[in-house]
Amino acid sequence: MIGVTDTDGDRAEWSFPAVPGSVRGARHAVRDALHDWGFDAAVGDVVVLLVSELVTNSLRYASGPIGVRLVRPHAGGGRPEGTADGRSLLVEVSDPVPDPPTERSAGPEDEGGRGLQLVACSARRWGTRRGKSGKTVWFELALPG
Repeated sequence: MIGVTDTDGDRAEWSFPAVPGSVRGARHAVRDALHDWGFDAAVGDVVVLLVSELVTNSLRYASGPIGVRLVRPHAGGGRPEGTADGRSLLVEVSDPVPDPPTERSAGPEDEGGRGLQLVACSARRWGTRRGKSGKTVWFELALPG
């Protein structure tokens, strides 16, 4: 079951259980929010791919809820909380495991290990931070225009 925390204004937040179907649920929730906000499909595709990778990573190690949060730039170019400028979408994926993810070098035959590489290559900036109970992996995606 998806817990919708907030979808008003410039933020959208959800909580997903640590079960395999949550990856699909996160993809749909994020795609719908971006569509409602008027983002084009190309931006949506990149964000959905990266969220899918990060939720999958969380699911692999966490047994508790996985949070997903989007913060869009304010109308008129206002800067989302925590972003470098007013032309970035901030995306966060949180889980109760305090250890930061480890970026790996995946070989050509490896089936996994590329999620953080995709985030690092696609995002303007990305990182992790510890919270009161767990961690958050975040990224900023530069927006066209």
